[in-house]
Amino acid sequence: MASSPPFVDPDAKTVDFRQLLHESVPLFVLVGLVGVLTWLPLFVGGGLGATPLLFTLVRQLLLAVGSALVLLYVIARGIQLAGV
Repeated sequence: MASSPPFVDPDAKTVDFRQLLHESVPLFVLVGLVGVLTWLPLFVGGGLGATPLLFTLVRQLLLAVGSALVLLYVIARGIQLAGV
């Protein structure tokens, strides 16, 4: 088990904003990548003039898979930080 809680400076007993920022950047990048990928079917479908229902379903699938990936990343990183 970790000697101190994550994101807490053990000397000053305050929130360690440097570690918090360091851990949040990859998460923001992953969420942004999922967001950009979900907009691609909209632009591709609009450019091709295809059926909007198909591209809506593809976007929903990308959102579901992307949300699952983000959740798995958060859980895995939390386990790593906890030292379990």
